[in-house]
Amino acid sequence: MSVGTEDRRGEDRVREEARAERPVRVGEPPRDIRETLRKGLWIGTWLLFLSSPVHDLASGRHSPACIVAGGAGLAVFVTVYLTLVFRHMGRPTGRLMDQRYAGGLIAGLGMLALVLSLTLGTHWLGLFVYVSVCCGAALPSGAVYWTVPLTGAVMVLTALHLGDRDFWQLLMLVLLIGFSMAGVRQLVRTTVELRQARATVAQLAANEERLRLARDLHDLLGHSLSLITLKSELAGRMLPDHPDKAAQQVADIERVSRQALVDVREAVSGYRRPRLSAELAGARVALTAADVVADIPAEPDLTGVPEESESALAWALREAVTNVVRHSGASRCTVNVVRRQTLDGPILELSVEDNGSGGPSGAGRGHGNGLTGLTERLQKAGGQLEAGRVKHGFRLVARVPLTPAADVGSPA
Repeated sequence: MSVGTEDRRGEDRVREEARAERPVRVGEPPRDIRETLRKGLWIGTWLLFLSSPVHDLASGRHSPACIVAGGAGLAVFVTVYLTLVFRHMGRPTGRLMDQRYAGGLIAGLGMLALVLSLTLGTHWLGLFVYVSVCCGAALPSGAVYWTVPLTGAVMVLTALHLGDRDFWQLLMLVLLIGFSMAGVRQLVRTTVELRQARATVAQLAANEERLRLARDLHDLLGHSLSLITLKSELAGRMLPDHPDKAAQQVADIERVSRQALVDVREAVSGYRRPRLSAELAGARVALTAADVVADIPAEPDLTGVPEESESALAWALREAVTNVVRHSGASRCTVNVVRRQTLDGPILELSVEDNGSGGPSGAGRGHGNGLTGLTERLQKAGGQLEAGRVKHGFRLVARVPLTPAADVGSPA
């Protein structure tokens, strides 16, 4: 039981390290200052549309008072815009109070854009694009359908009032970016919900496996322990007057105890034995979570594959994927499971290739503890392991026979 607990703790540490190494995901709040800067840089890139108002302030066409007032108004506009996008992008619309708060800020943003445009000229009409972005990012879907066109209509009326007839391109930007932002927000929310559902499914699967082990141990040990208790009581009563019969009861206790120990070992061994199909699914999840493009077969043909061979390949896949996630720095990983015919008979071959550095087990530095352990597992199953650098990355190949291997080493 302690070994299984350590395995689960090790897998948890791998997932935590992979989560710590990958960049911040869309729809998640930043975890530290570095991620805040990354997200701010991504959002701040869209502030390039403010080049026209900034150039207008720097052109010298306005009085100093207008320049100061325009700069202050632009600073307030950008602050409110960033607040809305940071707070609401990819998150649920929330309570009615939050919706009213966001709606009030967007209304104030629209009024500020209108005042600045009417006061300082047509160069400031681009601010309505940011108002449209906030509508798509912060308002419920039903409100987006009328607030984005309303923003476009106000922009058109403002342009006509200022005598600008060349507003069609800007109007298309207001409409397209506003509705696109609503679509992006919905996509991000769906991604977050799928991620949460995947974590829930994984937790339920782990709980079900623990319950299975608990049921198996109860079924195995319940009868044996009851029998041991009964025979111990009989031996205690027989010991003074019938030592020969008490000795027979003690022998029965020893036999039942040994059989219970064998049953427990078999149950725990089956519990810890991984399945290749489950490891392939877990590899896809782990690589995707680490932002590695994964090419993994869905359902390999495992007909006729001995359990020991399949378990050895599953361990090899787990070790290889762990190396890719933790050490290689790869951006792409390809997994193949194929059957081959050799002079020694049919084999099943697993190959894991990535475009990274290979990590601590890279070529030229020998095998690490993980690969050494895999080599021993594969040898017990009659297979072999190859691992090393290739032209554009690192490749691990594990082969096992499709017929039960002869006894190699001790089964312990």
